[in-house]
Amino acid sequence: MVFMIYLFAYFAGNLLTGVLISSLFKKGDIRGTGSGNPGARNAGRLYGKKAFIFTFLGDAVKAAIVVVVCSIFQLSPSETLFALLLTILGHIKPILFQFKGGKGISSFIGGILVIEPIMAIFIILGFIILYPISKSFTIAGLGSFIVIPFTAYFVFHYTMAEVLLIFLIILIVIAAHQKDIRGYFIKKFTSKNT
Repeated sequence: MVFMIYLFAYFAGNLLTGVLISSLFKKGDIRGTGSGNPGARNAGRLYGKKAFIFTFLGDAVKAAIVVVVCSIFQLSPSETLFALLLTILGHIKPILFQFKGGKGISSFIGGILVIEPIMAIFIILGFIILYPISKSFTIAGLGSFIVIPFTAYFVFHYTMAEVLLIFLIILIVIAAHQKDIRGYFIKKFTSKNT
């Protein structure tokens, strides 16, 4: 049963809301337009605020559904976190879309907030602190995720194995943003030296 849920989790991740939105707008494949990312930000830039909201919610909800399914079948916290990891991997590297997917932020937020809703407070606080420093939505968002493993351990008393799984998920999401991160620091470095 656990294996079937893991399989479901990965293929749920394959459902890219941005691709669906772009086909509804009859604009072709979003992965070949704008930044080429089928995530909420690219959908918003190309098709407007509604597309941003629907793409964000769609990618968040699919991860939330996976977590709810894990709860229904009484999977352990570690098994549930591993299912969330597979959902995010399915979103970033979807076999149904030639392994060309999104970057996993919306899915991670959707899944982690169903697991621990109060975590939203810590994510928002982290973002509020980091955004004025970085002046980058992406960097502040990714940076705010770093507080999650520490909060999980010290506030919610997760086991070390569970915290390591959360940390691994965050590393996967950060790795998916490596070009953005590199571009941000290159721009910062260049602007300081001009």
